[in-house]
Amino acid sequence: MPHDDPDHPHSLLPSDPALRVRALETVLTRKGLIDPAALDAIIDTYENRIGPRNGARVVARAWCDPGFHAALMEDATAVVSDMGYYGRQGEHMVAVENTEAVHNMVVCTLCSCYPWPLLGIPPTWYKSDAYRARAVREPRKVLAEFGVTLPEATAVRVWDSTAEVRYLVVPQRPAGTEGMDEEALMDLVTRDSMIGTGLAVSP
Repeated sequence: MPHDDPDHPHSLLPSDPALRVRALETVLTRKGLIDPAALDAIIDTYENRIGPRNGARVVARAWCDPGFHAALMEDATAVVSDMGYYGRQGEHMVAVENTEAVHNMVVCTLCSCYPWPLLGIPPTWYKSDAYRARAVREPRKVLAEFGVTLPEATAVRVWDSTAEVRYLVVPQRPAGTEGMDEEALMDLVTRDSMIGTGLAVSP
């Protein structure tokens, strides 16, 4: 599967969509309809300030606080909204938890539905035709290409994100993190681990 590694042969957008986006941006800029600086600010906000740190905070708190964990699993929409993580692309959230028995991963088979307020801008590979098709057909192979090899006894459950429901994967808490506080735990939670194509980082 494509990754965000610039050295990976499939890391870039296919040429046609990239060229179309660039052409559209150029035309709109020349007509004075958009400000490139404003676009850069919006992208920076979603990439670096809104997410995926917001999602990492939710996961780390769920690891630390059993009451919060229970509430998150029961009604993720209400819990993340109370934390201020709501709005466009963040409605109707459902949290699913990885365990020794089940590994969850998320895909949008129709387009690229994704919880922006929690995870920021979706990565290029999440929107690719290959990921959208193969995540459902051969999830273990896709996970292996992301470097995730699961025991045969662990079931893989694939959730199809839609305009009505978006998912947050709560990855398994790494061993050896019992004494770590929420802030430190946040650094172990990656965007991919909250999509299910990665694991939380071991300390």
